[in-house]
Amino acid sequence: MSQPNNLVQEHVPKGADSLSAGSPNGDPRKASYNQNKLRKRLRRLTGQAIADYNMIEAGDRVMVCLSGGKDSYTMLDILLHLQRSAPIDFEIIAVNLDQKQPGFPEHVLPEYLEGMGVPYYILERDTYSVVRSVIPDGKTTCGLCSRLRRGTLYGFAEQIGAHKIALGHHRDDIVETLFLNMFFGGKLKAMPPKLLSDDKQNIVIRPLAYCKESDIERYAANNSPSFPAISAVPRRIYSGWKSRRCSTTGRNSTPVVRRRFLNH
Repeated sequence: MSQPNNLVQEHVPKGADSLSAGSPNGDPRKASYNQNKLRKRLRRLTGQAIADYNMIEAGDRVMVCLSGGKDSYTMLDILLHLQRSAPIDFEIIAVNLDQKQPGFPEHVLPEYLEGMGVPYYILERDTYSVVRSVIPDGKTTCGLCSRLRRGTLYGFAEQIGAHKIALGHHRDDIVETLFLNMFFGGKLKAMPPKLLSDDKQNIVIRPLAYCKESDIERYAANNSPSFPAISAVPRRIYSGWKSRRCSTTGRNSTPVVRRRFLNH
């Protein structure tokens, strides 16, 4: 691969190691059974979403966006498994956008991906300073941060010839976005599992669209420390959006509403 610019670190490690599941506490036989059952369910639901929306096709180069959270680790793990078992050939390239947030542990993801043997890029863009210079303290920064991040990833996908951009949004994210748009935007709009960008140059896919967040949380926890999770840094810039999301969707106070909406 060629290196598009001098702010990008490209790495193509030698060899490939499979993800190893963590060892949950308690009865090892029961824990192994439950983890295997959970793994099969997540793989089945992900495969179903990919098939339903024709997310991945033969010869695709899929750019998997890895943030260091449970969702993106789980997505990468499942896609790597599907890559080995799928009847078609497709390529996976992991990409992390280092937005230069203070305290971000820059070594974690490179070490993890090197150990996995997954080709990856680290993009260095100081969007954090841009956001902090534009948005006043106490105001929600998610909108501007998301636009800057999306623009960077879209442009980079074109540079490396990636046909699809895989994001780690799950079923709960999709429903919660619908609620947020209804109550705060006055429109019926959610995250589509597959999206053609406005410029028609990029296709965004969300392979975890059918997966529950609670399942992903358990799967990631059972794989710890195989998944070296990175906390959101700094969390204060997301506090406004998190508060809105919880109060609007009933994530904490009225979970029955969310379960019924999700038909579960």
